[in-house]
Order: sequence, then C-alpha cells, then structure tokens
Amino acid sequence: MRKRDLKNETVLEYLTQRSLLKQDVFEVSKKSFSLFKERLEKKITDFLSQSKSDRVRLKYDEKGDFESHAFVGSDLLIFNMHTNVFCFPPEHSIWKTSYVEKDRDLAYCGVIHIYNFLSDSFLQGRLNDSGYLLGRIYINKENHFFIEGKGELGFRYRDFINAEFTEQVMDEVIDSAICHAAEFDLLTPPAEMISTVSVQQMQAYSSSLQLKTAKRLGFRFNADSEKLV
Repeated sequence: MRKRDLKNETVLEYLTQRSLLKQDVFEVSKKSFSLFKERLEKKITDFLSQSKSDRVRLKYDEKGDFESHAFVGSDLLIFNMHTNVFCFPPEHSIWKTSYVEKDRDLAYCGVIHIYNFLSDSFLQGRLNDSGYLLGRIYINKENHFFIEGKGELGFRYRDFINAEFTEQVMDEVIDSAICHAAEFDLLTPPAEMISTVSVQQMQAYSSSLQLKTAKRLGFRFNADSEKLV
C-alpha cells in the first residue's frame, strides 16, 4: 500500500509539472501573439497613412484572441496561434543545441502560423482556393523563438539560444511575410489540369469562381513533423 501511494505521488508530481509547464508556455505565447497582432495592426495603419495610391488594398481584420488577417494588395496574410503546446520529434536538430540540452523543458513551444492566400479567395468566397504556409514561429517559456518557413523566414530566424520575440523582431517578421507574399506570383496552372470542367462547375463559375485558384499548384511545406502534446 505504501508503495502504491509513493507511485501515485510521483505520477501526480509529474502530471503537475507537465501541466504547469504547458500553461506557462501557452501564456507566454499568447502574450507575445497579442503584441504581435498590435504590431501588425500598426503596420497596416502606417502603410495606409503613407500610401500614395488608394488602389492598393490595405486592411487589418481582428479575428479574436488567436487569429488576425492582413489584406496587403492582392494577398491576404493570416496569422493564427495554435491553442496547444508542441514539442519536437527526437530527430529534430533542436535537441542538439546546448540551450535545450541544459533544460529540455525549453523545447516546449507555442506555435504561430503565417498563411498566404489570395485576397479574392476570401472576398469572393472561393472556397476551393488554396493558401500556403509561409512560416511557423515557435516560442518557448522564456520568449525565445525560431522560425521554420519560406524565403527569408526560413533562414534568418534560427538562433533559438539568443533570439527573443521582441517588438522589433515582430516588425521584421511582418515585413518579411508581406514581401514574400508580394514576390510569390500567381501562375496559371497547366492546361491539362483544367481541360475538363463539369456542368455544375461551369454553371457556378460566373458567380463564385469554383475553379481552384492558387499561387502555386502542388506546393508542399516539408517541415510538418510537429508533435502535439
């Protein structure tokens, strides 16, 4: 009986430690994301005041605690924070850093996703259209971060040991995401991919553009090996 009590006490201690760790990570990530959204709104507001053309679409939409939208020209950037805390698979390079080797709890992170859609996909309700993941921002309990992503987002922000997710960094990340989206051009799909169209698609086409539109067809984001905890 005594042995069982000790075992239960150990399990409870472990459960408590894990639970509090994830709550700490979540709170830090949520606080950072809230500030991140403020910086994004300010960025769009500044662009509006500085823009010399009213033909450039610039709009910020608040979508609650865990998501915000930024319309920038012909693109829509969606920033959302996952409500769960993640860890990394055993083969991930993060486990080899001195930072994490000293404290494995530092590998537990909140995640902010950055997606790129065509603005018209949302404005015209084209539900078949695709968006692309531009980057994932990982934030741990010490507000240290790194980013996996495309373009500049994929190589500039990798110093997990020293980098903190500050307001200045947030502004840089937003600028990088906007520039990458603007450079990521809309390309027409191969003719053979749209050579057949159903009657239903054709009837719906003029009103809701049901033919699938995306900047790139066949795009894949490779780093999808995150572990939900």
